Amino acid sequence: MFTEDKQFYIAHCDNGPINMVGKMANRHGLICGATGTGKTVTLQVIAESFGQAGVPCFMADMKGDLSGISQPGKMSGFIEKRCPEFGIENPQFKGMPTRFFDVFGEQGHPLRATISDMGPQLLARLLNLNETQTGVLNIVFKIADDRGLLLIDMKDLRLMLDYVAKNAREFTTTYGTITSMSVGAIQRALLALEAEGADQFFGEPSFNVYDFLQTEQGQGIMNVLAADKLMLNPKLYSTFLLWLLSELYTQLPEVGDLELPKLIFFFDEAHMLFKDTSKALVDKIEQVIRLVRSKGVGVYFITQSPDDIPEAIAGQLGNRVLHGLRAYTPKEQKTVKAAAQTFRTNPNFNTEAAILELGTGEALVSFLDEKGAPNIVERAKILFPLSQIGAITDEQRETIIRQSRLYGQYEKTFDRESAYEMLVEEQKREEKRAKEEAEEEEKRKAKEAKEKEKAKSSKSSSKKKSTGRKAIEKTINTTATTFGRQLGKSIFRSILGGIFK
Repeated sequence: MFTEDKQFYIAHCDNGPINMVGKMANRHGLICGATGTGKTVTLQVIAESFGQAGVPCFMADMKGDLSGISQPGKMSGFIEKRCPEFGIENPQFKGMPTRFFDVFGEQGHPLRATISDMGPQLLARLLNLNETQTGVLNIVFKIADDRGLLLIDMKDLRLMLDYVAKNAREFTTTYGTITSMSVGAIQRALLALEAEGADQFFGEPSFNVYDFLQTEQGQGIMNVLAADKLMLNPKLYSTFLLWLLSELYTQLPEVGDLELPKLIFFFDEAHMLFKDTSKALVDKIEQVIRLVRSKGVGVYFITQSPDDIPEAIAGQLGNRVLHGLRAYTPKEQKTVKAAAQTFRTNPNFNTEAAILELGTGEALVSFLDEKGAPNIVERAKILFPLSQIGAITDEQRETIIRQSRLYGQYEKTFDRESAYEMLVEEQKREEKRAKEEAEEEEKRKAKEAKEKEKAKSSKSSSKKKSTGRKAIEKTINTTATTFGRQLGKSIFRSILGGIFK
């Protein structure tokens, strides 16, 4: 519930209302607790309060329950009992302006990114690549950038990998070692990802994060991501949300500390973000979390145990709501003790014991004060939302989607010229050039063969002529000799005949 002094009434304790200070809301937060302790309702109450103040929110909906934020709530026995405790006489139930999104485009507006937008680091995490394979993927992206080849969808990246592998010898000197084994491993990982349907996420139009920063009639829009199907691939879910957060960090301008944040980003099932994540990427996440608040974005992690969040990041989460934890094992008992130590002690109760005693809808709450210092922890009851608790019908969802100002903007895909088309065209040119060179070579060989045949024929003809000439000369010589001899004999006979006569 938003108050006139730009504070958010979130919970109520024995000492009265517990408010979150608006200008400290971008100092991030943590909503934590075991399954069934009320984390989802707490998220809904906080998001609803921000929305009433004109601050849009983004949240992932794991089971469909958060879709109810779009519809007015109604009185129940539980709410009726809590109203006097919270000092609320006549709650005005109402829904919040809501937009639904879905990576698969089934339960909301499609959310897409290009391969280039995702970048090699996040893509390597999504593909579960090792260090060597990640290095090769970085080289592939660098070559694509240097050659002006856009990587938009999966077919672009697959053909780019094939192109780099075929020309590895050319690229190795400039960019580094490229092995066919690493390229093959990346190709196999891409095929596995495609088989899981993740290829639908890559393409155009790419999502514009400014579409999250919208209001309607002075209220911040609740941007709800349908994540029930997305959760079947935890790596895709966490990488996708991290990409969205990175896009906000990259695209939004610096605004410093505002009276109210520009956007609140709820990161549910946050433990998935840090599971099997390299230290380099965790360091990058820490940097984004630290700096994105200067862009007016508050990030709230929702998880079951506080030790799911790395210490360096947990230290940046100033606004905390801790629901009950379970401590059946020594490890869980150690977690409870550590969680209690993160709060500023309240002398009126034992924090560690209270964590184990909290019922559904109760929590230990500590928000930052106006100077940015944490208040002492209070044992409190979380307010009830004014919107519906629980899922809406498919018909209600479809109506909201079609009435959205974004309807049709992301539903129609297009495929502009990118790496795939350019490499195919280059391949065609190479094939044409090779064909022309082969034809020229054939012509040259044919010409050479013809010239050789002509030369051989000429030589043979010349030889025949020479042989004929010699034969004629020999015949003439023989004839001349014979004629001379016969003529001589005739003359000789004539002379002798004359004498004898």
